[in-house]
Amino acid sequence: MNVGIAGYGVYLPRYRIKVEEIARVWAADSERIKNNLLISEKAVPAEDEDTATMAVEAAREALLMSRVPPDKIGAVYVGSESHPYTVKPTATIVAEAIEASIESTAADYEFACKAGTAAIQTCMGLVASGMIEYGLAIGADTAQSAPGDALEYTAAAGGVAYIIGRHSLIAEVEGTHSYTTDTPDFWRREGQSYPSHGGRFTGLPAYFKHVYNASKGLMKKLELKPDDFRFAVFHQPNGKFPRKVAEMLRFKKEQYLPGILVDKVGNLYSGSSLLGLARVLDLADPGDRILLTSFGSGAGSDSFSIVVTDTIREKRSTGTRVDDYLKNKKYVDYAAYARLRRKIKV
Repeated sequence: MNVGIAGYGVYLPRYRIKVEEIARVWAADSERIKNNLLISEKAVPAEDEDTATMAVEAAREALLMSRVPPDKIGAVYVGSESHPYTVKPTATIVAEAIEASIESTAADYEFACKAGTAAIQTCMGLVASGMIEYGLAIGADTAQSAPGDALEYTAAAGGVAYIIGRHSLIAEVEGTHSYTTDTPDFWRREGQSYPSHGGRFTGLPAYFKHVYNASKGLMKKLELKPDDFRFAVFHQPNGKFPRKVAEMLRFKKEQYLPGILVDKVGNLYSGSSLLGLARVLDLADPGDRILLTSFGSGAGSDSFSIVVTDTIREKRSTGTRVDDYLKNKKYVDYAAYARLRRKIKV
């Protein structure tokens, strides 16, 4: 296909809140919650941070690594389910902030937690067709959760950006495969502050069915098997789901554990699987093959086979790595968290 990743960038807020602190407020059993979700804390946006600001920071990091001039970016797509405006694109804010070409195309994407990978697929198509030289695909969210709901322990914030092109690639995309059905496991109506979900229904008929079939479909299409991949990365709504689907697909712990970060930062929604990919790209060697499969409620999955090139060693020395964000953190209590997330309605 000769289309792939020219650079990537990540942004995670500094603030964190621990599961124990949320459980304390709601008189819940924190140990049971931690064992069920396999999560210990999550990232919380600061008062002046939203999807747009995090997307801009991630995009700047991606540009720094890729060494692509901003005016060469022919498309900017931002996937999120928490765009700051209901009517006004986030993508134009990002394009202007990074000084992308004013002749670039820009749009916002929504498909729950797989909007970021949908943006990557669109950029791939535009690059492969010759319509643009480089495209910028971003998954960023400040995920919403009702106070006291199970989602409150996982819904987090962060942004991840990928520059897609043909030249000076750190990784080539061998192929992509999607699996989509009308499975309403998670939704939020216009005007509602917080989403609703189908509880246990979000597991087998939604997450597992789509992630499994998209991954199997990709491997069948490319005639690959689990042992052909060094790493496997899956969407991470909690710590249990990606582990379980990885084992269903017969991946080993050493293949999937490096990309699981939900226990440290929570579920980044549109940035979730993309953050896992960034982490394994931080660790990967030339020639390594990576399986990436996202999931978005509603429901669908996009799966990719990605092969790392020699160029990664040169470019990876530039910018901030994922582990740097994991170390730079400051804990807040529930009162500060409620203020930062504007959960106090007047």
